[in-house]
This record gives sequence, C-alpha cells and structure tokens, in this order.
Amino acid sequence: MIKTVKFGGTSLSSADQFKKVKEIINSDPSRKFVIVSAPGARFDNDVKITDLLILLKETYDLGQDISSIAESIIKRYQNIANDLKIEMNFTTLMEEIIQDLELGANDSYILSRGEYLSAQLMSKFIGFPFIDATEIIFFDDRGHYDREKTYKLGKERLSNVSCAVIPGFYGARPTGEIEVFSRGGSDLTGSIVARNTKSDLYENFTDVDGFLVTDPRIIKNPRIIQQITYNELRELSYMGAAVLHDEAMFPVMKDAIPIDVKNTNHPNNPGTRILKERSNSNNTVITGIAGRTNFTVLDLNKLLMNKEKLFFSRLMQIIESYGLYIEHMPSSIDTLSVIIEDDEKKPKILDIIADIKKILQPDHVSYSTNIALISIVGDGMQKMTGTASKIFTALSDENINVRLIVQGSSERNIIIGVNDEDYKKSIRAIYYAFFEENN
Repeated sequence: MIKTVKFGGTSLSSADQFKKVKEIINSDPSRKFVIVSAPGARFDNDVKITDLLILLKETYDLGQDISSIAESIIKRYQNIANDLKIEMNFTTLMEEIIQDLELGANDSYILSRGEYLSAQLMSKFIGFPFIDATEIIFFDDRGHYDREKTYKLGKERLSNVSCAVIPGFYGARPTGEIEVFSRGGSDLTGSIVARNTKSDLYENFTDVDGFLVTDPRIIKNPRIIQQITYNELRELSYMGAAVLHDEAMFPVMKDAIPIDVKNTNHPNNPGTRILKERSNSNNTVITGIAGRTNFTVLDLNKLLMNKEKLFFSRLMQIIESYGLYIEHMPSSIDTLSVIIEDDEKKPKILDIIADIKKILQPDHVSYSTNIALISIVGDGMQKMTGTASKIFTALSDENINVRLIVQGSSERNIIIGVNDEDYKKSIRAIYYAFFEENN
C-alpha cells in the first residue's frame, strides 16, 4: 500500500509540530510521499511565513530595508532546526533567496520559498530524499497549470522513487521560472502526487478533525462529516466550506483515490473520508450546510421572454461587461432572476439596470441587495422524499422569509436565498431540523 501525505501550515508551525509529523510518518510505513506547506501561525496574531515573504517582496519593491523581515524568517526556521538538532544555516539560505530577488526573481519565486525551506528541513528530519516541486509540477508559459505535462513528466520522475519529501504550492514554467497555485495549493500538489504515484490513499493533515457539517462559528460543536463524496464536497466548497483547496479532488477523482482529512494533533481520530460514493452507513440525508452573504438579485419580467432569441446571451454579456459573473440564474417562462455577488469596487447596480432596460427592454426590472445564499447538500436527498418540506418548515417555524430557491439537476443540493440578517438564524434552523432534533 502507498500513501501520499500532506501537512498544512499549522502542522509545521513549530519544532513540536514537526515532531508530531515525524511520529505520524513513522507510525505507518506506507506513508511514502510527504508534501509540506510553509510554517503557519503558532498562536493568535502570529504571522505566517508566506505572509512574511509577501511583506519582504513588497518592502523590497518599495526600495526599503528588508533586513528585519529577513531576520524574522531566518529566526523562525533556525529555531525549529535547532530544536530538532538539525544542522542547517538559514542565514545562508536566505542570502541566496535575496540574491535571486536582486537578480529579478518573480513574485511566485518568493512566495514559494516558504514551502521550499520547509521541505528541505523536513527531508533532513525524517531522512526522506528531497524532490523539488519544479521537477514534477508544470505550468505553461502563461502561468496556467499544465495537467498533461505534469501527469506525464511528473509520473516519470516519481516512477523509481520509493519515498520523498516534496514542497507544495508551486511548480515550474517552461522557462524554469517558478509559478504557484492559489493559496492552499499544497493540497493540490498532494493530490497530483497521489495520482502520479498511484497511491491507495491521500491523507491531508490539518488542524481540524475533519469536515464539519456546518460553520462552527454559527453552530457550537457541529457534527463531523464521516464520509463525503467528491461531488458533495464541490458543492460545499463553492459556498465557502474551505478545509481543502477546492481543486484538490480533481487529480484523484479519475482513479477514485480516497482522501482522508485528519488532524495532526489528533492523528488517531477517524477524520473525514472523501470518496467517489459514500456508503449508507452514514444514514444521513444531508451531508453539509454552507453559505455566503452579500449577494444582489436582479429580477426581470418580460412576456414571451423564452421565445426571444439571444435574450439570455445578451443579458450575460451585459453582466460580464461590468466584470461580474452570474452565480445562479433561476427562471420561469416570463421571469428571470440573476444572482451576482456584491462588490463595492464594481459599478453601481443602477448602471447595469440601465443597460438591461436599453438593450433587452424588459417589462419590469428590480433588484434586491444583502441576500444570503445557503446550500444544503447531500446525495441522500435524491432518494429521500420530504427533504425540501423539512427545510422550509424549519425556516417557517423561525419566521424566516425565503427569497429564492435554486435546485440543481443532480438533486444533491438545494440553494435558498434569505436576507443577510436571517443568515445565521437560517443555518441554525436547518441544522437542528436534521441533526439535533431533540435540542
């Protein structure tokens, strides 16, 4: 059996955390490929290494002194190395990074050095060989992830490797320049390595015991999701349930490689397993509840709208011309609602409405702001009658007005819109209806 294991920033924030990681790896000989992030925050108001590196680059670009920032980064790594009794000179390593910066290294290069140094340190600590991510993760000349090249060359590079420590988050362009994924991209690196090594399991260690049914800031101690499918996770991630990078499941989906999300501080807890199909042992209709606030809803009415050619495409062009994109677009024969995310930096909604009136000539158009969207997700909804009724009864009992309803063709999720002021109240009502009926 082969396992790829990824450790997030909080799992590597101090020497004690490095020791926990080593114990986890040594406890299971099948843990062969280790992906690491840059050290995260050790305590409240602590600064992550990646944020220090961003500050270093910004300060350098302004022509200001970077010595104190560089010293903070050196001290952070050197203290970990000293506590682990590992001989590494981070002053020299930082001098090399600054030299590259002076030679014109790009932003991505600086951002990636946290993972690079973390992997070098972990490699020495656990005795696994170091493989740079530039040897196995590739981007094209525009900075877009090159999936085919990565699967081909990355697989070849790892084919005769029995174990390794690999930095997450970055790879190489054809020129050799560093390119990075979005923040949290080490999750994606781990998933790619799991696929290219034909791992039987991808373990993603973080600082939580797994995915929670809903936001713990709204529900105190919500249940942990024991199993969740790739598709369910996509629905929840879209609505902001961000324990795992939202693209991390794509590389492993084709080969149906399960992902276990576990806690570095409680490694024996089962965590959450992400897989192609979950078993019936969960015995739950709803898998998770997630949401976001601050949406605007445009409501259009036009007789025979469905017969008018190019109506929908022209509407989308208007929205896109303002740099916005449509989140959802529920419709009927003569009415249509367009849901977009509020953003103070974007033009006023009245400008968009003026264009709609001029180009599409609707019979009526209006808008509502401060709308929250809540997604109730679960594959079990496909087979269970009465789910929608239970949701709306729970909301009605709390005197919550449902402003809109969207349901995908998969029938694995229902999205409802409520006023922002009713967002948390709605989450609580739905959660208690399905998971804590006796409370």
